[in-house]
Amino acid sequence: MRDYRAPAAALERHAAIDHPRALLADDEPHLLDYLQTQLAAAWPQLRIVGKAGNGIEALRLIDELAPDVVFLDIQMPGLNGLALAERLATDGKAPHIVFVTAHHEYAVDAFEHAALDYLLKPTTPERLAKTVAKLQLALRAAAGAPAVAPEALRALLQQLAAPLPAAPAAAPLQWIRAAHGDETRLIAIDEVIYFQSNDKYTSVFLQEGECLIRTPLSKLREQLDEARFWQIHRGVIVAAKSVAGTHTDFRGRLVVKLKERREQLTVSRNYAEQFKQM
Repeated sequence: MRDYRAPAAALERHAAIDHPRALLADDEPHLLDYLQTQLAAAWPQLRIVGKAGNGIEALRLIDELAPDVVFLDIQMPGLNGLALAERLATDGKAPHIVFVTAHHEYAVDAFEHAALDYLLKPTTPERLAKTVAKLQLALRAAAGAPAVAPEALRALLQQLAAPLPAAPAAAPLQWIRAAHGDETRLIAIDEVIYFQSNDKYTSVFLQEGECLIRTPLSKLREQLDEARFWQIHRGVIVAAKSVAGTHTDFRGRLVVKLKERREQLTVSRNYAEQFKQM
């Protein structure tokens, strides 16, 4: 009797190579949509078969949809990405995993959980293109072979886990690359009204709109010209040129009024001294 299983298996392998299926998991919907848009441009053949907002939902969808690739946030409610990857590792048909996170320090843990690659948020087109190339090679690998050669995995781990080189003394920051909706924008520092710490990111407020960057406010401050940008709160740095004036509110707090935006910013007591001459 003729065996039809071999041709069917071959067709399944070709489908995974030519039109792979992917699942995206992240608890921040706007970053989930941003990654999907970036992937559509970097890898048009990739089919996004599902999106999950937490680890439990991701585990259910992986079991139900059997994706070839999973882009997995590390910090998620219910079941974090590392714990989810550990569960998947017991399955001989586990998908290729790419961790997507805002925290560089997770690099070691990511590769201990057999990740194929590791992306920092917000993802840049250049870095994502390298990840896509690795995934395409892994999908073409022979059945049962490791997704990535151990030597290559160790080399990548060393690269990501190594401390970042100290930035040389240089001119203050002039440009910022930030996520804005589905785009990555290049913003001149002169356009910035103020910066505000936003959980794992920093929000950049412009005359119209708001963008996100992954640089923490404490690190960003080191790159700014102190004469042009004033810290007024532990979580807020404002452009001096955008300060219209100050006043005291009914609670006795010093408040900054902006020229280009309607909201007003509260000055903490630790930073009120610089406004006494105004």
